[in-house]
Amino acid sequence: MATTPEPSDHQAAWQAGWWQSAQQLPSPNFGPRPPGAEIDLVVIHSISLPPGQYGTGAVQQLFTNQLDWDAHPYYQSIRGLEVSSHFFITRQGVIWQFVSCDDRAWHAGVSQWRGRDRCNDDSIGIELEGLEGLHFDAPQYRALQQLCEAIAAQYPVHYIAGHEHIAPGRKQDPGPGFDWHRLQRQLGGAASTRAWELPSPAV
Repeated sequence: MATTPEPSDHQAAWQAGWWQSAQQLPSPNFGPRPPGAEIDLVVIHSISLPPGQYGTGAVQQLFTNQLDWDAHPYYQSIRGLEVSSHFFITRQGVIWQFVSCDDRAWHAGVSQWRGRDRCNDDSIGIELEGLEGLHFDAPQYRALQQLCEAIAAQYPVHYIAGHEHIAPGRKQDPGPGFDWHRLQRQLGGAASTRAWELPSPAV
């Protein structure tokens, strides 16, 4: 009797661009990628709301257009902002997903990398809970490594850059507190099957 073949591990881990190991909270802030877009870039950001405060739930609220603009004075400066990222990693290493990786999240803005403009078109955005210039915690690096490896099993990603690299002068995150050397070492382990290209601080 014929049997249906089992899907590969990485295929089972993804459904329509959603990574099944992440906490899923769909955002309305997304759109289609342009025809022929090659998803080959991961962009790393940092965010905390209010700035420097962690675990408030406000980042999740922002990405789903649920933030109470009157809850903190800082929110008046971003009032009405409609943004998203594909993923958000908390200080404890919990991974949230807001937009299918098959779709275009609104995280990069005006940007350029590897000779291309409009990095939203062909990138996957990952926000780390933190403040630019400050350090990030070990669980976040472990979760980031796991997530990048999972993405690489599903998409032809090759490049990793910070928001500061694709929008220099306009953005400064994740900033000097992010350890690019550490991420390079983690992704370059013996089990790695992907030749990653990271910004110059990591090489």
